[in-house]
Amino acid sequence: MHVKVATKYPLHVPHLLSHFPYNPVNLQTNLQTIPPKSFPMASSDKSPAPTTARGAAETTTPGNPISMGQQVVDKGASMLQSLTPVKQISQHVCTFALYSHDMCRQIETHHYVSRLNQDFLQCPVYESDDSNARLIGIEYIISDGLFEALPPEEQKLWHSHAYEIKSGLWVNPGIPEMIGKPELESLAKSYGKFWCTWQVDRGDKLPLGAPALMMSPQGVNLGKVDPELVKKRDDKYNISTEELKESRVEIEEPEWINPQADYWKQHGKGFAIDIEKTEMKLRAPFP
Repeated sequence: MHVKVATKYPLHVPHLLSHFPYNPVNLQTNLQTIPPKSFPMASSDKSPAPTTARGAAETTTPGNPISMGQQVVDKGASMLQSLTPVKQISQHVCTFALYSHDMCRQIETHHYVSRLNQDFLQCPVYESDDSNARLIGIEYIISDGLFEALPPEEQKLWHSHAYEIKSGLWVNPGIPEMIGKPELESLAKSYGKFWCTWQVDRGDKLPLGAPALMMSPQGVNLGKVDPELVKKRDDKYNISTEELKESRVEIEEPEWINPQADYWKQHGKGFAIDIEKTEMKLRAPFP
């Protein structure tokens, strides 16, 4: 299958849409404009046909309960294997994300952060911090220096974190602000790319369709997070986002946020993935 990145207005305003065939090799785009009726709905936007894998009423994942035998196998494996990459996770972050193609859809997210170096973080993202939480995506976080080195077309897929940090929406549950402040100061200047692979908010009981690009909260129009979502999160952790916002006033904001990030703010368009069948390369890469 061939994956393309397409742009569309977040509120689905009838208009000519920009279509970007995405080249993963050189990140270049071939821009052409086509009428919306001839453009297939992006897979990340389209709700799959009704199936037993969908339904908002039930949040449990389909399948049989874990057997006693399987529990023994899993326990033994965890004792004998190093699981080194997983053990590098050092932080739990709770924040919010918005779908790039439909920013009216907003979700609470739980990032489990590991650090490859001072400029690069990687985070499996879960729907909650419960023991049976579903893995819904992955976010990569990079420093402003690494971001500025990216090609402009790639930069469009990333979002900034300054507002998310300063507003108190980004929290490390259980960690005193004084301890976490140096990390917050660094993250305020960072950029993230977050792909959601399981849209549980639309009732998907299994990961369905193409991944969806996610955006960070912002302080303008569609970027504002629903206050009820924030209140629910705050009540759970017994925190106040408003008080956190006040305590972070002195966190230095970036001198400049690259306008290629948070692309929708400047251009009124989001990104979605469309999957097409394509001819396979039949020649083996080796003799």
